[in-house]
Amino acid sequence: MTKRIVVLGVSGSGKSLIGKNIADQLGYPFFDGDDFHSQANVDKMRQGTPLTDDDRKDWLATLNTLLINTPAAVVACSGLKPEYRAMLRNGLDDVTMIYLKGDIDTIWQRHQKRNGHYFNGRGMLESQFATLIEPTEDEAFVIDISQEADAVLKEALTLLTKN
Repeated sequence: MTKRIVVLGVSGSGKSLIGKNIADQLGYPFFDGDDFHSQANVDKMRQGTPLTDDDRKDWLATLNTLLINTPAAVVACSGLKPEYRAMLRNGLDDVTMIYLKGDIDTIWQRHQKRNGHYFNGRGMLESQFATLIEPTEDEAFVIDISQEADAVLKEALTLLTKN
């Protein structure tokens, strides 16, 4: 089984919850990509301003370095575009990606239940969906998040053991 795992999806898809649970089950450290954003990026998102490719470049490089330096890890990261995912994998050939796929209405309902998260507003979520180029099944395991979190976790762990 691959020991470097990246859990992908738009904000509110469950990356942190599922990623942390995968890490706990496997005994790996968990890193939430959100924790590695620059203060400028956080401030921008707090104001409801979507990040650009340029805003994300250093952040993705930081996460790639984290993966390189941590042989067994689970990282939660939006990974919205193929080039972002390529940046995460740069220099590594053993990264398994899991994409948590959901529709905007389901995810927006989840967003409205979150407290204190800096991701601000439906407009930003719509921006992520507009930016999103979903990973293919060659690029990532794809899991439908319309099911309960426990079922998503179980499916993710099953897919990981086949890898």
